[in-house]
Amino acid sequence: MKKTLAVAALAVLWGAGSALAAGYRIPEQSVDSTAKAGANIASANGADSSYFNPANMAWTAKDKWLVEGDLTYIHLPSISYDDNRGAAYDGESKKENFLMPTVFMVSPEVNNFRFGFSVTAPYGLAKRWEQPYPRTFAEEYSLKVFDINPTVAYKFCDYFSLAAGPRLLYSSAQVSSNGVVRAPGIRGSRLVEGDTTEFGWNAALSAKPTKDLNLALTYRSKVDLDLEGDALLGTNYPTATSVSTGGSVSVPAPAVLAVSGAYTLDKLTVELTWERTYWSDYEDITFHYDPVLTNPVLIATFGVPVTKDWEDSNTYRVGLSYVLNDLWTLMAGFAYDKSPVPDSTLLFDLPDSDAYLYSVGVRYQVSQQVEIGAGYLYDDKDSRSVSNGRANGTFTDSSAHLLSMGLTYTF
Repeated sequence: MKKTLAVAALAVLWGAGSALAAGYRIPEQSVDSTAKAGANIASANGADSSYFNPANMAWTAKDKWLVEGDLTYIHLPSISYDDNRGAAYDGESKKENFLMPTVFMVSPEVNNFRFGFSVTAPYGLAKRWEQPYPRTFAEEYSLKVFDINPTVAYKFCDYFSLAAGPRLLYSSAQVSSNGVVRAPGIRGSRLVEGDTTEFGWNAALSAKPTKDLNLALTYRSKVDLDLEGDALLGTNYPTATSVSTGGSVSVPAPAVLAVSGAYTLDKLTVELTWERTYWSDYEDITFHYDPVLTNPVLIATFGVPVTKDWEDSNTYRVGLSYVLNDLWTLMAGFAYDKSPVPDSTLLFDLPDSDAYLYSVGVRYQVSQQVEIGAGYLYDDKDSRSVSNGRANGTFTDSSAHLLSMGLTYTF
């Protein structure tokens, strides 16, 4: 497979999923997580616990296989940018629509062990700008990431369970940009495609001091994403120049820590979750090319370190689940998601901002073996004004709509 890499490839990696969560994450990977605004860790009790909190696999039906398949439709409305310097700098991103499939499985209990497996798409999506100034930085950014995660849980007693597992992340990216990078009329362009496979791990601990209270701690490790490939770069200065070159860059996929508690009072379960994403590992980007670039425009535009200086960010989640009767379960959620991107480095590849998430959902027990569900989430991001030399204006209308539908089969 052909691989290509340039400065923008990294921007895709971190920016493409920005409409759904702080940074690039897409936490909502199942019906329950969408319906409860991501508050699905301490309260996770189905097949999707294999991903969100594998230690909770110990509390599912001990003699049953659980298999769940979900499909999430994601709609990203246009983001508007109004520049203080005049309409020539303004822009509006394209609307985006995606379908995201996920799969989860939990095995029966074997000598206090449970085995789980999940295939998710936790990072990605896209951002496209057509107007002259924004497309200089982000004409098209797209990213797909698949996370394959087998897990093993062990129940020490009726009160404690521990789980862990390896993660295999496969990602592919495509990027193009084209515009005036130096005055007067000096242009630069890039066309990039690339992929990489990396490994990490996750661990989880669940405690049930009483039958109605569940406490959970989960951790996903930092993963260094070492992208290697080729870049096609172009400029019109001093003459028309096109360079095809090899390159590499290493960046962190940050660690994530979650602390969660869920309490059941009769038919109502309430979960409170705090997540810490360690984005401070993302300080800058350093690119290496083989051979070394010699054109001064290409060096200045694509060959120098890019400062990011992101900050660790917090997300606060509340999830509700109410068992209406033997057939119907209702769900709702709310979350506040803090952006890690400082004003000084925010640009069109990632016009991120603080967000408020609102969600609802329902599950229906079709039979003893089959349950279906649906969840809807609205991600409402704040407007954000910045002045950092490249962006000098206000980003508005950033948001996302998620609709998840799924089926769980027990046997």
